[in-house]
Parts: sequence; C-alpha cells; structure tokens
Amino acid sequence: MIEGIALKRGHEVSAKIDLGSTENIDFSQVDLAIDFSVPEAAVANIEIALENGIPVVCGTTGWLDHYSHIARRCQELEGAFLYASNFSLGVNIFFALNDYLAQKMSALKQYGVSIEEIHHTQKQDAPSGTAITLAEGILANTDYKDWKLGEAEDGEIPIVSKRIGNYAGTHTIDYDSSIDQIRIQHTAHSREGFAEGAVIAAEWLLDKKGVFSMQDVLNLG
Repeated sequence: MIEGIALKRGHEVSAKIDLGSTENIDFSQVDLAIDFSVPEAAVANIEIALENGIPVVCGTTGWLDHYSHIARRCQELEGAFLYASNFSLGVNIFFALNDYLAQKMSALKQYGVSIEEIHHTQKQDAPSGTAITLAEGILANTDYKDWKLGEAEDGEIPIVSKRIGNYAGTHTIDYDSSIDQIRIQHTAHSREGFAEGAVIAAEWLLDKKGVFSMQDVLNLG
C-alpha cells in the first residue's frame, strides 16, 4: 500500500527488503527509507539506514525501549529520523484532542479514564503503539502515574486490547463518573490512511536533520 501511494505521488521505489531477502541495496540510489517491519528487526534496519546517510521514517511499534538509543545515534550521525506510532493524519489530530481533553479533565477526580483498542488478528503487539501514545498523552496532563494492559490499580490507566477479524484500528478514550460519560473515538476504515501519512511524512523529512514526529509534520506542537 505504501509503495502504491508513493508511486501515485511521483516517487520511485528503489528497493524493497523483506524477511529472508538477499537484495543488495545501492544506498547511493536511495533518498529515504520507510520501515514498517517487526520489533525484532526495526532497530537494526534504522541503524543501517542512518549509518549510510539515509533519512528514516519508522512506523514499527513494540521496539521503543531502544528509542533513546536510536535518537542518540541519529544525532551523532547528523541524520534524520521520524517515528510515529500511527501515521494517520486523523489519528494525529486525535492525539492532540486527547491531550486537550486530558488537561480539561485533570481536576475532575470523579471521572476515571480508560482506553480500548481493537485491531486485526495479524497485529503482533498489544497494546497498540497508538494506545500507548494516547496513554502517554493522558499521563503527561493528569495525575495518573502509569498505564496497565488489562485490570489496573489506583493511579493506573487501564488499556483493553482486542484482536478481531480485519479491523484496521479503533481507539476509544472513556471518562466515566457515576452520573455520566465522556467518550472520544477514532475509527480507521482502512489501512490506506496509515500508508498515505507515512509517505507524506517521508516527503516532509527529506533534506531535514534531527529527530521528529508527526506533530512536527502537521505543525501540532
């Protein structure tokens, strides 16, 4: 899907690497790399590209324990790196809305917050990177101390992850009190929005130096 959108927008795909591929990459023919792989491969993929002077857009989730290392390597190599847990333009607006709502709800202790995410059965990590980003946005703007997959304790945000059929991705934030509920939700109708956002991010990243996010691409900071 990324390849199709890139070609439609006038780009050339100079190499495609997959599991077991023996393709040799001529880095002189590559302007930028997009990594949508698996957690076990992402860090090595990103480092190889950066070491060869190639900017990287990464949408792989589940490897963020190594994020600070990659950010440091990018700075050392004077490269360019952009990570997002979700490249959908709508989801990134949803992130900003989540932050704003958390700020407004932070003083209302009678409301408890929870997160639910639903994805297709092929998704390997849980909770989703998008759900973690949403939880981090709430943590940054409230007194909550952490998030927890499943049943949570006081001071933790519970995240429920479901894997059903071909769901492209639905994320729901609920604030519940004894008298009412406030809910915001984003539902992806297909994965095309993720692919389009990744290509738009790649176009934006070209010729830049530093570590970035979709907030920078969409000027949401």
